[in-house]
Amino acid sequence: MSFETISVIGLGYIGLPTAAMFASRKIKVIGVDINEHAVDTINRGEIHIVEPELDMLVKASVNQGYLRASLVTEPADAFLIAVPTPFIDEQDHSPDLTFIESAAKAIAIVLKKGDLVILESTSPVGATEKVAQWLADARPDLSFPQQVNDNSDINVAHCPERVLPGHVVRELVENDRVIGGMSEQCSIRAVALYKTFVQGDCIITNARTAEMAKLTENASRDVSIAFANELSVICDKLDINVWELISLANRHPRVNILQPGPGVGGHCIAVDPWFIVSNTPEQAKLIHAARNINDAKPEWVFDKVKIAVADYLLSNTSKSANQVSIACLGLAFKPNIDDLRESPSLGIVERITEWFDGQICVVEPNINVLPSSLKNTAKLVNTEQAILQADVIVLLVNHSEFQCITDIHLINKQVVDTIGLLS
Repeated sequence: MSFETISVIGLGYIGLPTAAMFASRKIKVIGVDINEHAVDTINRGEIHIVEPELDMLVKASVNQGYLRASLVTEPADAFLIAVPTPFIDEQDHSPDLTFIESAAKAIAIVLKKGDLVILESTSPVGATEKVAQWLADARPDLSFPQQVNDNSDINVAHCPERVLPGHVVRELVENDRVIGGMSEQCSIRAVALYKTFVQGDCIITNARTAEMAKLTENASRDVSIAFANELSVICDKLDINVWELISLANRHPRVNILQPGPGVGGHCIAVDPWFIVSNTPEQAKLIHAARNINDAKPEWVFDKVKIAVADYLLSNTSKSANQVSIACLGLAFKPNIDDLRESPSLGIVERITEWFDGQICVVEPNINVLPSSLKNTAKLVNTEQAILQADVIVLLVNHSEFQCITDIHLINKQVVDTIGLLS
């Protein structure tokens, strides 16, 4: 059965590139989002996020009539759910599936026999089965794979995205995809859909394993980063340059230690491991410990900023605390993107503004307006202004625009370097 029309629910950092990629293959795509600004922007052939090459794809697809955005779900042959999966409670990190549930119920209204529903949202194990059940509850006139296995009216599968922000367009095409169908028929149909543009392998497994594969990939990276972050704290205590140490250790042919930073951010590595912990709290001891180490790093950086301000005042006794200027370089969760989701850098700057009464300026080359949490407490400036004006420099994100900064620029200033830029 062919896919003449595809609907992508959720037009964010994954949904919009995926919709544009299908549309670039001359397939009619209807993107659905509750954000009216995003819908209007896309329908003008423009994009509301920063992602290289995506603007050209969207513009061409909209102009040629293959891509259209809508606020409501419409009939299609395949539905891809790419909505957020945040936490219910930031303290115990329970996964919130309400966005997925809402998307499933919106799809159920327009479902017809032969349709395919794919959950792309990163989800705790068992979420795809819940989607199938929500659909079945809403449409008792149709059969689903949990009811009749390989001959169901509706096919349901999980296919997690596995792309790197800043390289999404290329990686959507080149990367392998894990396809977890709720039956063999579901998997085969999902592979046929993705092979529209995916050049990598489409590897079939079951839905639960596909869900766990994505969580495992990010938990593995989180554990590795936690080792580097813990090492940076140890080295600070022992007066050792952690970046030099890691460089030396990595000369061993079987050692590959990652680089430490101000914490871990983004909607994947900072979130996904908690889904494992939430499902299996007694078993996920190492994963839980890594999460705690990485979540604690921003507060450690904040303490280093307080020490830097105190040291500056000791060296400049003519100044009072409210005359000191702090510059924070970088807000995004990783270099050269505009994505602030779960960003440790943003959290650090917010903590500084809560504590510090002096002037605070922020450099984030990929945004034009500060987030609401900083609008009244900090000023958005360029790199040159920040270096010139500030007494304390906090290096938080290794954006390419910061590569020109050297020790010469920072004479007589206190510097908190969380990214090893000056090492």
